[in-house]
Amino acid sequence: MRSHTEHAEVVAALISRALDEVRSAAPETLPIGSAALSGRIVARDVAAAIALPPFDNSQMDGYAVRAADFAGPGPFSFRVGVTAAAGDAPVDLEPGSVSPVMTGAPIPHGADSVIPIEAADPPVFSGLRRSGDPNPDGPAPSVSFTEAPQAGAYVRGRGSDHAAGAPLVTAGTRLRPTTVGLLASAGVVEVPVRRRPRVLLVSTGDEVTEPGEPLAPGRIYDANAPLLAAALREAGAEVTPRRVVDHADELRALIAELGPEHDVLVTSGGISAGAFEVVRDALERDATAPSITFTGIALQPGGPQGAGTVTVGGRDLATLCFPGNPVSSALSAELFLLPLLRAFAGLPEHGERSTARLAHAVNSPEHKHQVRRGRFTADGTVELTPPSSHLLADLAAAELLAHIPVGVAHLPTGSPIEIQRFDV
Repeated sequence: MRSHTEHAEVVAALISRALDEVRSAAPETLPIGSAALSGRIVARDVAAAIALPPFDNSQMDGYAVRAADFAGPGPFSFRVGVTAAAGDAPVDLEPGSVSPVMTGAPIPHGADSVIPIEAADPPVFSGLRRSGDPNPDGPAPSVSFTEAPQAGAYVRGRGSDHAAGAPLVTAGTRLRPTTVGLLASAGVVEVPVRRRPRVLLVSTGDEVTEPGEPLAPGRIYDANAPLLAAALREAGAEVTPRRVVDHADELRALIAELGPEHDVLVTSGGISAGAFEVVRDALERDATAPSITFTGIALQPGGPQGAGTVTVGGRDLATLCFPGNPVSSALSAELFLLPLLRAFAGLPEHGERSTARLAHAVNSPEHKHQVRRGRFTADGTVELTPPSSHLLADLAAAELLAHIPVGVAHLPTGSPIEIQRFDV
């Protein structure tokens, strides 16, 4: 019997090979406005074709000036020249003048600084003249300043955010909304992203019924497929969920049909020691699955496990077989598969791990690593729910997983226990 750590190492080696193939596959290309872009992993470096910003522009609403024109003591008075508005082509700073300039507008040729409108006299714009407007009748308006500016004040220099030709994002970067905005600001139209792992998820059992269908006597609704599919998608995988009854030929046919399109096969149910164990019946004695190993591991819940490869379409498909009880299946995914997928997707592998104190005494099978679900109490201690593998409501309400290692049969109230949080 394997320890849960030994089984995790087996799964890691198996899934890592599959993820290496995904990593080396041709990238997908998504448009910059795609709703599916945020959260994806960049497949190769994307460089800036232009400088950011692409021209010197004003950080403030104010007056574009030449600092050298401010000689001697103030106040300083200037004629008001042509206005520079956001979206205009750069204008020329007329000799002996200052130009009204709006936030984001190009700095006029010949200007090197901006004085905010609040520091001008009068502190409001009036009589603005755009490039191409006729010269007004009468004297041009004037404006005064009490202090000379520093050269470069309130000017966003060309390339001050990002240089042309420099990488905007590098291969392996997980795209966030802010990164998408950066790419868009550089005029990027499409982004090469790493293909997501494709998981064929098969839920088994004559007893399971599709949610929404009438529930016949002796039947239960299938929680495993929706639960695992949601967890896998949240971890960055694309999922094809399927459901089969307890007929080995049907399962083999499904794997032969859909397996070649996927990187990982995950099954739930059908791997224990009883009769009608469809996954074992289909794969344990199947020549296309010579390396599938079904074994018990020293874990509660989740003791029965299967791992190996199935040969489909001329290639070996990484295969993980989880037990059928919903909690066992969910915790198997959480302990063995999801951390690997999250890391591949640039996400934290698991919630925060720490040590907490028990609110009550607990017992555990001494020869197994027990994983219990629990919640925090008002005083910061943790309260654990019963270990049974059918208690899905307890799992859904859990804030944490608690780990009781092999060799520990009893922990009294107040004992420290290793926890892994769900709620952060």
